[in-house]
Amino acid sequence: MAARKSSRSADRSLAGDLSHELSRPLAAFLETRLAPGDRLCVALSGGRDSVVLLHALRQWSDQLAVALELSALHVHHGLSANADAWADFCTHLCRDLNVPLTLRQVQVPRDSGEGLEAAARRLRHAAFAECGAQGIQWVALAHHRDDQAETVLLNLLRGAGVDGAGGMLAERPHGMFGVRLIRPLLDVPSTALAAYAAAHELAWIDDESNTDLQFRRNYLRHEIMPRLAARFPGSDAALARAAAHFTEGAGLLADLAAADRLASAPGGRIEIAHLNALPPARARNLLRHELQRAGSAAPDTRWIDEALRQLASERAEAVTCVSVGQHQLHAYRGEVHVVHVQPPAPATPVLWRGEPALPWAGGVLRFTEQTGAGLSRARLAGGELRIVGRSGGERLQPDARRPRRTLKNLLQESAIPPWERERLPFLWCGDELAWIGALGADCRYRCAPGEPGLVVEWEL
Repeated sequence: MAARKSSRSADRSLAGDLSHELSRPLAAFLETRLAPGDRLCVALSGGRDSVVLLHALRQWSDQLAVALELSALHVHHGLSANADAWADFCTHLCRDLNVPLTLRQVQVPRDSGEGLEAAARRLRHAAFAECGAQGIQWVALAHHRDDQAETVLLNLLRGAGVDGAGGMLAERPHGMFGVRLIRPLLDVPSTALAAYAAAHELAWIDDESNTDLQFRRNYLRHEIMPRLAARFPGSDAALARAAAHFTEGAGLLADLAAADRLASAPGGRIEIAHLNALPPARARNLLRHELQRAGSAAPDTRWIDEALRQLASERAEAVTCVSVGQHQLHAYRGEVHVVHVQPPAPATPVLWRGEPALPWAGGVLRFTEQTGAGLSRARLAGGELRIVGRSGGERLQPDARRPRRTLKNLLQESAIPPWERERLPFLWCGDELAWIGALGADCRYRCAPGEPGLVVEWEL
């Protein structure tokens, strides 16, 4: 697809004035956050907004109060027939601006159950998080005030709570490497970006899907927002202000949840008795907060109410297991456990033939040669080594001074939660059980001092 260029018919003095409407808040936003030597990466789609952000940062990077090391990242989703052309455009743009560019190609699953847009967004954010491995502290996104107004309205129509009504955050922590996502243009109207693009005669790529009214955001943008603006002038700014109020309210609710958690989780996990003693609204707030701490998406209120209903039951220990996305909520020994769903144990045996590591149920089995520790290599030489899942009826004798015991008793004594028990790896040597993940070795296979041994560890 050919690049689009700003029209030169725009009034240049007006464009210059509106250009300041972009430059001043952008500089103010960055100068209160960046430290000398920080590295900032722009998420560059090739569309007008990200092109304006990159160009403006390149123009002003030498004038900021702190030194700015600028780069760009383009995520190639491969969903459009024009995706290669977009990547080429970004490459040439960054070359012209003398800005280093990273191209990251991803494969967006079409059958993940989360929807195409959500899957693409998840992969984009994973690519943003990877920037931290390159020493980048900040990733800048080009969302502006009009985008914020659309997001607030869209979330309200979905029935979102205070968090969703707060729209997009101007700044948020992201990723295991400490990269922070920022939206420095979130208070800037779209007209200012258009004026800047006109003033600097910028070219950009138009994504053909942006005009497809089947997408709800596009329908709001092209059909609803213009009518709102005609009837309620300044509606975009009003919705953005409302988002700021909702964000403040969400922060207060988070503070309340943190205080309730401190009182309800003396041992680190929320005690069910404390949770049930809270007023319903605070219990919902605390449970929602706990799920979000674990990385879960904000759950529907109906899900929260069902979880609280089960947790209030006398049989909570036996029945409670509610799922939301990739997380499950369990009750165990009087406490609430939020668990990330992991793959089950393989259905067929896995033979060990000397590999240093083998995948197992979302984790890794590691095998390390070590003298005087782990399993006796001499004893293991007596049969084929295979790893299998739990089948029932297994017995193990960890202590030679005590009789062989049922797996059920050992698991209960070791406080291994029921949802973890079906994923445990069992290492058999011929017809004898030699080792169980999280429980250790059978005494018959334990390595003697000075004897060659094999240490087996299951890492999650």
